[in-house]
Amino acid sequence: MQAFPHHYQVVAAADNVDTHVNLSSQGVESLVSAPPAEFGGPGDKWSPESLLVAAVADCFVLSFRAVASASGLPWLALRCEVDGVLDRQDRVTQFTAFTVNASLTVGPDIEEGQALRILEKAERSCLITNSLSGTTHLNATVVRQ
Repeated sequence: MQAFPHHYQVVAAADNVDTHVNLSSQGVESLVSAPPAEFGGPGDKWSPESLLVAAVADCFVLSFRAVASASGLPWLALRCEVDGVLDRQDRVTQFTAFTVNASLTVGPDIEEGQALRILEKAERSCLITNSLSGTTHLNATVVRQ
């Protein structure tokens, strides 16, 4: 890992013809975003809201991979669904809560308690949720295969 601080740069470009925003960052594929349907957008593109919730899910999975690797936990698959709640608090629209529903598939010889502890540690380690003011709740299940 590189020394801190890390810097991440993204360019957002738009015109006054449509609602799309082109997002780019050096070295990765560009994305097109638009307002979500809830804000009068087309609802068929990634939005800032869906990108933020996706960042929570992605960070959880990547944090889990790192914690599981450091702990020596063999695992088969992880599915993470995140529900982000956007609401008004004190006349400010903001994300107030994130529910992380994680389902971890492991082999038959893995102890469920150990797997749950690693999932919980991944949730505590996620730098995205640690950077947000909304609360985070983890619902974790372990499935033996």
